[in-house]
Amino acid sequence: MISIAEREATLKKRLAELDRRLHGIEAELDAHQSKDWEELAVEREEDEVLEGMGTSGLAEIEGIRAALARIAENSYGYCVTCGAEISQERLDLLPATPFCRNCAK
Repeated sequence: MISIAEREATLKKRLAELDRRLHGIEAELDAHQSKDWEELAVEREEDEVLEGMGTSGLAEIEGIRAALARIAENSYGYCVTCGAEISQERLDLLPATPFCRNCAK
């Protein structure tokens, strides 16, 4: 069984990875300044993909921060909806999840 301290370390590591990735996406978006129309069109398509990645990254960051707050409040590992304990298997797959299997449906 993984301890709360280990889960917290895993969440903080993932948060740092996402932060680095989002800064990279930001830098890439800022770098697109092509004057050629065809290249500009390709860059716009790439920008849409990068923006999508950024949006999903921000959502994951929000979930991780919420999980870290639950750890600080000693409520991590319990469903925010029904209060049931979240299974270790579920937390192994989704360490930031706020929901038990039943409430996630």
